[in-house]
Amino acid sequence: MGVEHHLLRLAWVGAHEHHAAHAEPDVGDLHRRRHAVQDDDLVTPDPMGQADSDRRSGRVRLQTAHSGDDHANRSRSSRNANRYPNSDPASIATSRRRRRAKTDRIDGEALLRALLAHKRGEPRVCAMVKAPTPEEEDRRRLCRERKVLIAERVEHVNRIKGLLFAQGISDYEPLRRDRRRRLDELTTGDDRPLPARLKTQISRELDRLELLLNQIKLTEAERDALLTAQQTASPPAAGRMLLDFKGIGAEFAAVLWLEGLFRCFDNRRQLAAYAGLAPTPWQSGSIDREQGVSRAGNARLRTTLIQLAWLWLRHQPQSALSRWFHERVKRDGGRMKKTTIVALARKLLVALWKYVATGVVVEGAVMKTA
Repeated sequence: MGVEHHLLRLAWVGAHEHHAAHAEPDVGDLHRRRHAVQDDDLVTPDPMGQADSDRRSGRVRLQTAHSGDDHANRSRSSRNANRYPNSDPASIATSRRRRRAKTDRIDGEALLRALLAHKRGEPRVCAMVKAPTPEEEDRRRLCRERKVLIAERVEHVNRIKGLLFAQGISDYEPLRRDRRRRLDELTTGDDRPLPARLKTQISRELDRLELLLNQIKLTEAERDALLTAQQTASPPAAGRMLLDFKGIGAEFAAVLWLEGLFRCFDNRRQLAAYAGLAPTPWQSGSIDREQGVSRAGNARLRTTLIQLAWLWLRHQPQSALSRWFHERVKRDGGRMKKTTIVALARKLLVALWKYVATGVVVEGAVMKTA
């Protein structure tokens, strides 16, 4: 919407206007109030004094959430979730004209209309954002840090292999335990000793690589300790319950739990939308086609689910989900595997959510033996 930093004094519902908030908005009144508002009525939402003033006067503010800034969303909504709702700016309807007018006043009026409709209880007016708690956000850093470290490890390994490949050496593995001894024994493709400066550079690369390997071990140990601590919890956490399935290890269980299943969802549509796996149909008259998944949700969770779906076919071949996948691919003549695996990922997410929420075991799934 472009007004993420704006706070609307215009969009307030005082105690004396409580009933007006539930009535149909007067368009003429909206325009009169819009022109009556000064430019400084659109201000940055920060001071606590402003929040106290709103609390005394009964004002209700609608604010757009910042993408990737959970701290700001949380700090604005923590004082009073009903007075400071955070809306998803992409969910508020706008003009579809190719060249449309856009000003803070027009955006403010759109927010005002959305606020009035939201207070009346109208559905699908706009989506409200629920920011995670500081503890939930901090737990996520375990899996995210490990992913960053793995990417850095790949960079160092590829750099070492590239340096050696230029000398005609293609059988060196930097991740093996005897990497130092093997480095001393290497010779170039034309049987010359490895150049001294090149050998020194690779040795320093190995120093950085070994530091990364140690940090990865520490991160994984902390992740395993977190999952183990949830084993004795009552009720058990989702991460610990997911480890019961064959084919789901500590990393997948932690990512599914910390990135998605720690939240509460009302239905499977909300869950699929959060993961960015919700379908986006395009239907108009005789036109009826599917545009694919929305990809508007948690990218880390979606990527993990796609990987898990492929592994699910390998480790759970007799489950109902795996049989459905093979039958669907066979019906399509062996094509559309990548499209079907996305559908399987969505079904698998819903099935795992039902298991951790209500204890319903996935049909035909094999559990790990104690």
